[in-house]
Amino acid sequence: MKDLRNLSKKRIELHEIQKYLNVKDYLELVKIITTLINDGVLKPIKRSKLNGKKPALHNRYSIIQEDEDNSKYVEELSYGLNIRLDKTYYMKNIEKYKKDRAFVLALSKFLDEKIELLKTQTSVNERSFQIWGREKFLGKEGGRRILKNLNLKEAFLNIYYTTEPLAYYSYHKNSPQKILIIENKDTFYSMRMKLIKYGGTIFGEEIATLIYGGGKNIYKTFKDFEFCVEPYLLDKSNEILYLGDLDYEGIIIYEGVHEIFKDNFTIKPFVKGYESMIDKYIKEKFVLPNTKIGQNRNIGELFIREFSKEYRKNIMNILESDKYIPQEILNISDF
Repeated sequence: MKDLRNLSKKRIELHEIQKYLNVKDYLELVKIITTLINDGVLKPIKRSKLNGKKPALHNRYSIIQEDEDNSKYVEELSYGLNIRLDKTYYMKNIEKYKKDRAFVLALSKFLDEKIELLKTQTSVNERSFQIWGREKFLGKEGGRRILKNLNLKEAFLNIYYTTEPLAYYSYHKNSPQKILIIENKDTFYSMRMKLIKYGGTIFGEEIATLIYGGGKNIYKTFKDFEFCVEPYLLDKSNEILYLGDLDYEGIIIYEGVHEIFKDNFTIKPFVKGYESMIDKYIKEKFVLPNTKIGQNRNIGELFIREFSKEYRKNIMNILESDKYIPQEILNISDF
C-alpha cells in the first residue's frame, strides 16, 4: 500500500485518500482508514464533518510524519564540534541544525585546523571565504545568524569591514591647507573642474583639496580616513570645511563628520559656500523644493552658530518652511 506520508502535505481529504490508494469499496476504505489511524499515520480532524455514511468517516485527516531518528545529530553536537562553539541552541532545534549543518561543520573544522589564522586581522569577505569558501556568506548570506546560534561573537573572528575608497582631488600637496568635503557628486566634479582650469580659490577661499563625501555613506568612509589618504592630508594643521545641501539632513551629516574629525582637525562649515547658495536663491527668486518627508529634524547649534545673525535667520526660515537648498544651485560659473 502506498504511504500517505510521501505526499508533500500535512492535511488530506477523504476522497483524496481514496483516490491515492485506489480503493473503490467503501467498507475496505473504512478498514484502511481505521488501520492508518491505529498505526499513527492519520489523525481525524474532528472539526471536519462526518461523511454521513455507515460506518461514518471524517471528511479530513492530518498526516502524521514518522519521528526521524536524530540521534546521530545529537551525538555530533555533543562530541563532534569544536569546544569553542556553544551547541545549546542547536540541541534544542535539531531541524535547524540539519539545515545549517554544513556551515556549522565548516566553522568547526576551521577552528580545529586553522585557528592560528585568526591572529591576523582580515576583511569580512576574506575571512568568510577562508571558513566557508563563500566570500559573501558571513556578511550577507546567513553567517551572522549561525554565529549567533553558536554564541560566537564576530569579534572572535578578528575581522574588519572595508569602506568605499575615498574620492578626492588635490590642487597641491602642501601643508597646512584647506580641505573641502562636498556632499554631492555634481558639485564635487564642478569644483574639481574649476580648480583644474582656473586655480585654487573658491569663493575667495584657498581650497587645496576636494573630497567627495557621498551623503550618509560619509561616516563609514571617514572613520578610515587615515588609511584612505596621503600623509599631507593628515597634517593636523590642516583645516577641514564641509559643504552639503542646506536642509536638516545635510546639517546632521555635518554634525556627524564634525564628531569624527574634531579631535584631530579644525572643522567648520564652508560658510562662504552656504552664503553663496542663500544669496543666489534670494537674488534669482528660486522656488525651492520641499524637504523630504521623514527627515530627522533634531539638529543642534553646532552648524548654525558659525553664521552671522542675518544668515542664521535666513537658514531657519528656509528650514521651518519645509524647504531646502540643494548644493546643485551652484555651478562652475558661480565658483
